[in-house]
Amino acid sequence: MRELSLNVMDIAQNSISAGAKLIVIDVCEETKADRLTIRITDDGAGMTAEQAARVTDPFFTTRTTRKVGLGVPLFKMEAEMTGGSLSVASEKGKGTTVTATFVPSHVDMIPLGDINSTVLLLITCNEDRDFVFHHKLDSREFTLDTRELREVLGNEVRLNSPEVTQWIKSCLSEETQFIKEELTNEVFRGTSGD
Repeated sequence: MRELSLNVMDIAQNSISAGAKLIVIDVCEETKADRLTIRITDDGAGMTAEQAARVTDPFFTTRTTRKVGLGVPLFKMEAEMTGGSLSVASEKGKGTTVTATFVPSHVDMIPLGDINSTVLLLITCNEDRDFVFHHKLDSREFTLDTRELREVLGNEVRLNSPEVTQWIKSCLSEETQFIKEELTNEVFRGTSGD
């Protein structure tokens, strides 16, 4: 079964191919509103208005290595299957933002999947780029910014060194656990007050 985290990987790879030096991945889960929003923003080459309008067409791609591009059209289809939507905003020379919204309670909703591993893989395999990962679940949220890590570590330590990779993995896991605990506590308080 597909996971949305694989779509995030694909869109981020598009950003890298477009020469982006900074990629922001924003995951916002709103349980009461029954909405999941995933936004990927980059500072890459961007697209013209015509290209941005055609990017959801599987037979249109800006890549020269293949004739079809299924990443964005598939992401759009998965969002729309749940009653959600996908939008692409881009400006030539300034970057692109892909925003997908989903209705998590819908029967056709596929799981978010292991977004932490996706982010970790993107960071460790693309040492020459910076990533900001922001994850919000109702009232709790956290942000991991590789620019801040580089500032603390200095130029001598690489983000893909084993110790740093393990630290990033642990940080993502602990922060995700923290925001999910609040949701569990809210559900528990709601059921015990009846």
